[in-house]
Amino acid sequence: MIRANRGDTVIVHYTGRLPDGTVFDASPPERPLSFILGKGEVIPGFDEGVTGMYSGEKKTFSIEPDKAYGAREEEYVEELARDMFPEDLPLVVGHQLEVTNEAGDKLLVMVADVTEQTVTLDGNHPLAGKELTFEVELMKVHKLPPESKEGPLAAFTPPERN
Repeated sequence: MIRANRGDTVIVHYTGRLPDGTVFDASPPERPLSFILGKGEVIPGFDEGVTGMYSGEKKTFSIEPDKAYGAREEEYVEELARDMFPEDLPLVVGHQLEVTNEAGDKLLVMVADVTEQTVTLDGNHPLAGKELTFEVELMKVHKLPPESKEGPLAAFTPPERN
């Protein structure tokens, strides 16, 4: 069995659940998730939960919001006048909209509420503020050759010049 460490490429199958047991995400059986440990390719708590596992191991772990999608921030929720939106734009609670802020950045927001006069938009990640539980099976660990951990040219020897 090979142990997964920082810098290794790992392949996992996973199921993510909310505290009430609702599944919010899962890897498809035919397409496991592949990522490099310690590279920030997944949320920090998931990375930490997989680090140290052995190939073939199954594990369940929970992640607090600060190691997942952060705390829910009420300042990211804004109520706007309905007439600020085109009349033909379907505003459905739970759907996402792409908006542009004052700096010109494009953001995805969730339609949280719609009345005849107002639309409430929520810029929080849908999983912000939630504890997440993952059931993970580590399928495979790909170790880097020792020389590649120091960089791609660590084992390179330049040719001698005459």
